[in-house]
Amino acid sequence: MIPAMPPTASRSARQASVSALRFGRVATMGAIAVLIVFAGVWGSWGNAQHVLLTKGREQGTVKVTACADGTCSGAFSPTSAGARARARVEIAEAVAVRKGRTYDVVLKPGGADALRSGPAGILYAWVPLGGALLLASVVVAGGMRLRRVAWGLGLAGVGLLTAAFIAVQ
Repeated sequence: MIPAMPPTASRSARQASVSALRFGRVATMGAIAVLIVFAGVWGSWGNAQHVLLTKGREQGTVKVTACADGTCSGAFSPTSAGARARARVEIAEAVAVRKGRTYDVVLKPGGADALRSGPAGILYAWVPLGGALLLASVVVAGGMRLRRVAWGLGLAGVGLLTAAFIAVQ
């Protein structure tokens, strides 16, 4: 401490540095949490855009006839105007697809890849966002110390994942 400086000046300088560090921690963790949620939206949007924005896309049903190597295939029967029947389209087996059942699907443009449509397809498409919300809740709770916000993020993530699990069954 400098002799000419009163003792309160060093205390206020210390408080200012602690406040600056606290602000830096909250800003950094906030940026990381936003980045995690953005990555979840980005990861979900690849499939969610086809399931949510169905105008102009081929919609129909698939009767699953064979499953192998993580994909199932079957005949596509169109239900939308402009869609054409196809002998074989593929759908990911990870979407709780079973041989012999029929599912509502939407086809990705320019290929024979099908995505489940309806509530099950919408919820399943947003699963990466649910995981990102769970991860962001940990960052918000630990790094920003905003426990209520973290609980909200975590519960939203768990709710989304649970709803998707129930819907695809």
